[in-house]
Amino acid sequence: EPLSYQFMVKAIAVGAAAALVCSVLSCYLALRGWALMGDALAHSVLPGVVVAFILGLPFALGAVVAAAIAVVGIGAVRAGTRLKEDASIGVVFTAMFALGLLLKSKLPAGVDFQSILLGNLLGISGGDALQCFAIAAAVLLVVALTWRDLVAVSFDPAHARAIGLPVGMLTGLLLGLTAAATVAGLQAVGAALVVAMLITPGATACLLTDRFGRMVWIAAAVGVGSAVVGAYASYFVRGATTGGCIITLQAAVFVE
Repeated sequence: EPLSYQFMVKAIAVGAAAALVCSVLSCYLALRGWALMGDALAHSVLPGVVVAFILGLPFALGAVVAAAIAVVGIGAVRAGTRLKEDASIGVVFTAMFALGLLLKSKLPAGVDFQSILLGNLLGISGGDALQCFAIAAAVLLVVALTWRDLVAVSFDPAHARAIGLPVGMLTGLLLGLTAAATVAGLQAVGAALVVAMLITPGATACLLTDRFGRMVWIAAAVGVGSAVVGAYASYFVRGATTGGCIITLQAAVFVE
């Protein structure tokens, strides 16, 4: 029955695309030990999304700008203080998330703030769906072209530098790809839950294999499978958010 409705088919397709790109990036984040960085980017986009709503701009544009500001801010705090990376990340992302909550009071009347936090996959517009597909395709293409170098930098930056790889540029590329994946995930599960898409599939795959190639396939299967089944099941769970169903299913797979 759910597949007889166009909005359900679109929701499942968009959820699967967002989950696929987030799952692939989650493997690199897990390998690099950047789970907190994924959390930071997921929460730091909130003020950008709110400002985009206020100005009438595409919220993806606001999210990208906010993610870039967060990355630069984390680097500035880390370089200009004695704080370690985790502390720098924590300071920046909590400050930006709080700013987003503060700015929400300026949202125009009628804007559903919960849809920003938790997503609105069932009500996604055709334009937003195409945007999500385009972002996912672009990120996956870049990863396919650079995956060996990204693995080398994520696994051992010192070795990568010794063999002549541009570690700084590749690190920046990985951060940029993570930011783009975050924007894609926002379409599906919102700012509050996209962090799970960026962490849980890779964490699950890490427990099942020590080979990176297999890890990517397992993470993709977990992410996409959870998105498809979760979105489908949300049709039958009255009052449940689609994003909540997807992330709960991912967590259940991790526990299993």
